[in-house]
Amino acid sequence: MAPPSPGPPLSLPPPYHSLAHLFHPRHRHPLRRLLAAHALAAVAGHLSLRDPQPHTLLLAAYSRLARPFPAAAFLLLVLFRSSLRLSVAPTCYTLPLAVSATSSAGRRHLPLGLSLHAVAVSRNLLPSPHVANALVSLYAKHALPDAARRVFDEMPSAPDVVSHNALVHAYASAGRVRDAREVFEGMPVRDAVSWGTVVAGCAKAGMPEEALGLFKRMREECFRPDDVTLAAVLSCCAQLGALDKGREVHEYVRQTRPRPNVFLCTGLVDLYAKCGCVEDAREVFEACPERNVFTWNALIVGLAMHGHGTVALEYFHRMLADGIQPDGVTFLGVLIACSHTGLVDMARRVFSDMESQHNVPRELKHYGCMADLLGRAGLIEEAMDMVRKMPMGGDSYVWGGILAGCRMHQNVEAAEVAARHLLQLNPDDSGVYSAMAGIYADAGRWEDVAKIRKLMDERIGRRNAGCSSITTELKDCTTMLS
Repeated sequence: MAPPSPGPPLSLPPPYHSLAHLFHPRHRHPLRRLLAAHALAAVAGHLSLRDPQPHTLLLAAYSRLARPFPAAAFLLLVLFRSSLRLSVAPTCYTLPLAVSATSSAGRRHLPLGLSLHAVAVSRNLLPSPHVANALVSLYAKHALPDAARRVFDEMPSAPDVVSHNALVHAYASAGRVRDAREVFEGMPVRDAVSWGTVVAGCAKAGMPEEALGLFKRMREECFRPDDVTLAAVLSCCAQLGALDKGREVHEYVRQTRPRPNVFLCTGLVDLYAKCGCVEDAREVFEACPERNVFTWNALIVGLAMHGHGTVALEYFHRMLADGIQPDGVTFLGVLIACSHTGLVDMARRVFSDMESQHNVPRELKHYGCMADLLGRAGLIEEAMDMVRKMPMGGDSYVWGGILAGCRMHQNVEAAEVAARHLLQLNPDDSGVYSAMAGIYADAGRWEDVAKIRKLMDERIGRRNAGCSSITTELKDCTTMLS
């Protein structure tokens, strides 16, 4: 006798038909509850049937939790693969969930996304706008705008605002801001995401004035900016020194965000610090409900750059006491603070602890800051010894710091070495000729002053003469400095 049929899936007991309850805000551990529900559904036999409903419910649940819990995206893909092995055909609802999970899973999962694109083609699911939009977003996430454009152009129905937003994001992510603007300006309907994407794209591409112009249009058309847009605008204001505009954005944040997130707080601290309003920067910093390393860096570097070295060091020690791991930018700010306050011993200790205590590799910018600090202190030989031990060749900042110190402390021999390296890096740098002329003049070497000025005049007169004259002059100048 044949075993009885299990019946339709809806007649089976919970939990799969009650998965929606897992999304309620009252649940403190939604991922844990979802995993328990998944296990119960499997034990009850819900997931061994070809009915797509229990699979769809679980996939939707994992998708909803993928943002706060990245592991949920991986589990979603595992469940989707299991459903395919059971011959549960993907639908216009389940396939976009898998594609979105692939988008958030990282670059190494791009081949899986391409396979899902092939599934969409073979199953004739591309006519579904949900599937097409998910694929456009997939290629946008991986900065593949041409692939995103092909999917966009092949959509059988008119692309909606979601489709356009995904394509704008694809171009912006790839740095093709002009293409993003072209799509944006041609959109029949825009929403706040459209504006935010193009504003953030312009800001990321180093076009702050254009970003602020778009933000002004956005506000004039009564769209409400999200946190990403506001953070991008604050960054643009900081780059341009547009303090008044930044204060307007700050006031808007005060009115609409009782507890601004860490990105907005960091943007505000960075704005005030870069504009020299250190007290405002400190006030915003102390009021931040949450801080990360970028928030600390914005304040420390801002204080250091505006001559508040001692206060910057105080915040650095607070940062360490709070258990925040510093990075290369943090140490650059600390070294600048030490340089401005003449704390050579502190700088040596910090420079030494970077790699030994904090596992932060030293970069050329750190060596350049140390060269400037040691040069200011008259420790030219120590600076030269540091350069000789560097794992990489010195750049213009390193040798420029030594040359400045040599001029300050009248060390002609080391200055000639620094100038020779600087001219090898940039033969057109007239500042090196001027600095050497001043150093020779301070030492009373008037014949060398005349020679260096003659070489500088010839350099200026032959600026457009071609590479051969540059090479000849460089050889003449480096010979003189040898």
